[in-house]
Amino acid sequence: MILKRIAFTEYGVFGVLLHNGIPFTLTVERPWLNNAPEVSCVPAGLYTGIRHSSDRYKDTFRLKDVPGRTGILLHTGNHMDHSAGCIIIGEKFDPYKDEPGIQSSKEGFDEFMKILENKQTFELLIVNRGE
Repeated sequence: MILKRIAFTEYGVFGVLLHNGIPFTLTVERPWLNNAPEVSCVPAGLYTGIRHSSDRYKDTFRLKDVPGRTGILLHTGNHMDHSAGCIIIGEKFDPYKDEPGIQSSKEGFDEFMKILENKQTFELLIVNRGE
């Protein structure tokens, strides 16, 4: 999978998630703040996602080997404030409480999980616009 980041704003970093080169869902992350834990988006690069479960997120994926960071999940939400440095998945760009965000998060996340339903790991390449 590829996460292609397309917009870097004060309201977050917005992207498109592609599977086999086909866009299928959208993402929002916190802005780039030099990879500071819990407040910055993930550095561009190649990561392995491993299946993860916790009390809050029953079935999702966690990115392995993010430099200087742990606990980076892909999960539902609508705005960068719904993330502690994780990647939020949704279906459409739409305001959330009068600020740019994403909506239909459950639908987008369900589509992501359906693609990975029989997998314990996957590769995610994160690229910034223009790379």
